[in-house]
Amino acid sequence: MSYVLRDVVVVFGLAVAAIYSDSWLVWPLYWAAQGTMFWALFVLGHDCGHGSFSDNPKLNSIVGHLLHSWILVPYHGWRISHRTHHQNHGHVENDESWVPLPEKIYKNLDNSTRILRFTVPFPIFAYPMYLWHRSPGKKGSHFNPDSDLFSTSERKAVLTSTVCWCMMVALLVCVSFVVGLPQVLKLYGVPYLVFVMWLDFVTYLHHHGCEQKLPWYRGKEWSYLRGGLTTVDRDYGWFNNIHHDIGTHVIHHLFPQIPHYHLIEAVRPPLMKITNP
Repeated sequence: MSYVLRDVVVVFGLAVAAIYSDSWLVWPLYWAAQGTMFWALFVLGHDCGHGSFSDNPKLNSIVGHLLHSWILVPYHGWRISHRTHHQNHGHVENDESWVPLPEKIYKNLDNSTRILRFTVPFPIFAYPMYLWHRSPGKKGSHFNPDSDLFSTSERKAVLTSTVCWCMMVALLVCVSFVVGLPQVLKLYGVPYLVFVMWLDFVTYLHHHGCEQKLPWYRGKEWSYLRGGLTTVDRDYGWFNNIHHDIGTHVIHHLFPQIPHYHLIEAVRPPLMKITNP
């Protein structure tokens, strides 16, 4: 919870500072910083979705809903699809995130979908589209309880998250009537887009190699261990602490129950000090 408190204090502190200064020299800095903090909030909600935030499922759900709804993510809808991603990482047909698209599906896409999905710079804003329509070739929506993504027992939880998402949208609309739409766009809209860029860049980099091509598997070639080892660790420098070491990604895929604040320790355990008897 101390990480949540830290991030929430920074988020509101940045907003107060931007409102107080109200300078066009400050706003671009605010947008970059606040969008990064929205991404940090997402990572904490991501821990909640894995159940690694707390041993208490109710606390995971409450904190996850608060953090993810604030950045317009349907908590349970995304949590369940992300679980599917972890259970099928590196599998061409069954994985959820940034999977290689079969040529047959690609050729059947309409032109607008091809442009929005595969033409720079549009893919860096793909996440909201993914929430509504998933990836090409996959059906369902993270907001619809009746989607193929969810089992019958999960529909009530998904509906709860969709309602929370709608409440956040309603709050933004109400605030825009009070302070004006331009102010809401400056304080929330632009940082939200920066957050989406962070999410898409980072998730892509964790599952695709720049220096070398990573394997993807089908059928009997795939296994949980093989798929987990196709992920990539990334060093984001001084951003590592800000976004909770999410770049330590291979160990996270192999053991998603490890909380973010133990990832570095799990990868590089401290050396044992040897002393004379």
